[in-house]
Amino acid sequence: MHIEHFEKGVRYTDRELLLLARKIGKLVTYCEKLKNDDSRIRVEAMSRDTKKMEDHVKVLISIYLPEKTLHAESRHPTAIEAIDRCVEKLEPQIKRYKELCAPKNRGKTGRKPTESSL
Repeated sequence: MHIEHFEKGVRYTDRELLLLARKIGKLVTYCEKLKNDDSRIRVEAMSRDTKKMEDHVKVLISIYLPEKTLHAESRHPTAIEAIDRCVEKLEPQIKRYKELCAPKNRGKTGRKPTESSL
């Protein structure tokens, strides 16, 4: 899965980059069975001048999957906190998408029932 990361006015320490990679990697593992060549994750982090310091960093994460695009946005004092919140918002969206796109359960054996077994 291709990951795009864009920053505007945000700087990461080495430790924060490792945390960021780990958190985005968590989203990639959720999408493991859904991925194809066109799937990608786009992360945008931007620093803004606001009156409230708790809205200082805005992070947008978009996951482009076959026939669906999932989005999450969060504003927090630090980029890592905003990414945490975005990941929390995206997890149920991914689970719902997997349920809709997964093939229907065909019983315990995983095979389609035949006339002789009915």
